[in-house]
Amino acid sequence: MSVQPIRLFGDPVLRTKAVEVVDFDAELRRLVSDLTDTMLEAPGAGLAAPQIGVGLRVFTWSVDGEVGHLVNPVLDLSEETQDGPEGCLSIPGMVFDCRRALSVVARGFNQHGEPVTIEGSEKLARAIQHETDHLDGILFVDRLDPDGRKAAMRAIREAEWFGLDRPTVKVSPHRTNGLGF
Repeated sequence: MSVQPIRLFGDPVLRTKAVEVVDFDAELRRLVSDLTDTMLEAPGAGLAAPQIGVGLRVFTWSVDGEVGHLVNPVLDLSEETQDGPEGCLSIPGMVFDCRRALSVVARGFNQHGEPVTIEGSEKLARAIQHETDHLDGILFVDRLDPDGRKAAMRAIREAEWFGLDRPTVKVSPHRTNGLGF
């Protein structure tokens, strides 16, 4: 269990689709633990495996005192939407209004391979959608309206962290069958 460096906007791992988890083993449990520790230390409402350089379909969340994780998520989204502020640990210090589904039913597995269903609305729904987007190489700024996206990109380019060297991970600490970044 340890806090890992969070990859920043511009790192190619954030734009790469993660692969499904097939081994529910000690390495996966370590990954979930690392994600949770890193998310809570940051602090953030969620963290996806690609944000720490691991290309697997796993994320954690911490919303309203509830901490959890989901492996290989599949989402059913409500037709009703919500607009609200959203930020990202990979785009530090930035918050923009983003439209999301108001509620979500997320199906997947826990770290032991047992099926789970998570139902959430408002902030939890937003976090689950945001983290699942990370698993598909999508960042929340991609979901902004054109004016919002333009403002976000301008703010990102002006951020003091933009363009800093990204952490180099030569070998992932987690077994990724050659898919670690």
